[in-house]
Amino acid sequence: MGPVNRTDVGGSGGVTGVPGGFGRGSGAGETGGAGSAGSAGAAAVVGGPGTPGVNLPALRSHNAALVLDLLRTAGAAGISRLELAERTGLTPQAVSKITARLRAEGLAAEAGRRASTGGKPRTVLRLVPEAGHAVGLHLDRDELTAVLCDLTGAVVAERRAPLDLGAGADAVVEGAAGEVEALLGGVSPLGVGVALPGPLDHTLGVLHRVTGFPEWDGFALRDALAGRLGLPVVVDKDTNAAALGVAVGAGSGSGPVGGGSFAYLHLGTGLGAGLVIGGTVHRGARTGAGEFGHQVIQLDGPLCECGNRGCIEVLCLDAVGRGTLDEAARVLGAGAANLVGLLDIDLVLLGGRTVAAHEEVFVRGVGAVLGERARREGGGTAIPVGVAPGGARGVAEGAAQLLLAPLFGRGDG
Repeated sequence: MGPVNRTDVGGSGGVTGVPGGFGRGSGAGETGGAGSAGSAGAAAVVGGPGTPGVNLPALRSHNAALVLDLLRTAGAAGISRLELAERTGLTPQAVSKITARLRAEGLAAEAGRRASTGGKPRTVLRLVPEAGHAVGLHLDRDELTAVLCDLTGAVVAERRAPLDLGAGADAVVEGAAGEVEALLGGVSPLGVGVALPGPLDHTLGVLHRVTGFPEWDGFALRDALAGRLGLPVVVDKDTNAAALGVAVGAGSGSGPVGGGSFAYLHLGTGLGAGLVIGGTVHRGARTGAGEFGHQVIQLDGPLCECGNRGCIEVLCLDAVGRGTLDEAARVLGAGAANLVGLLDIDLVLLGGRTVAAHEEVFVRGVGAVLGERARREGGGTAIPVGVAPGGARGVAEGAAQLLLAPLFGRGDG
């Protein structure tokens, strides 16, 4: 069996202050094996002409992440050390050291024994889901959703509350912090992932002129919430968080998304996109990619809150407000067709509360526009359209993955 086919997701930026017990190697012997510094997600580079050599701490962290990810995807059935060595390319000795440390830290446990083709039965190991937790916080314009997720990403607690994003920074931060504290119930999480409408700077955790709420421009939400809660905080756009959740949930290169490219289109109180290109969330050089709703498709159209006229967002939301859902779906389909033509993506996924209330209408309408595009261009079958998993809490679950995914080598949050 060759090295595992992994999907690495993430982009620029990271988490400051995540507890060091996760993904940290110790001791010699964790660097052996072909491919041990293979894929993205590690700073380690095997030395060669003109290179400084191996970054051992980063490499050990990467190797532990490889093992943790395989334990996660194996589920309750578990996986043996020999299989871990075969699928990571690490030596059996390196795997033994890593798994011993993970067991000592409470991250892994025995899951029974498996019959062997020769010799004694193999002990299989599993991830301990309750060994760590992360909070995912979705701040919509009028509603807050908070989830507490274990290491597998499963939701173990949830809270919802009304929210007025225009009530001012102090009130929003205090309200959000209160909901997080009520959610935790004594659990000490890795941190809090916050997802909300953009534009924003993911790297610095600073908001820009959130559409409809320009007063947020320049507010350092990450630092404010981290200071209030005393926990690490990561901030990203709602669409990026949801796309990250979908990409991580696709498994180790399996399923319709693994390793590929897709667009997640979120239609709720606003309209935006999360882009996954080659298995990686694409945020752009200034983390501003995905402002999908503000592409102009009607020069003399209605005024949008962003200041332009004829944006897809205002056209789509106006149609929804009038109850002409077929028109809203066609407008959304026109934007999706632009993305397909520009990026040659493999799949379009729809989400957000408006889509959730009328799934069939939007899947059919967007699919029809993409189908017509394919027939017109003669390029084969149309790009498939579906509803993103996760439902109403998909963004919040994706926000929790801003903390969880890096532990398994699936991005840097």
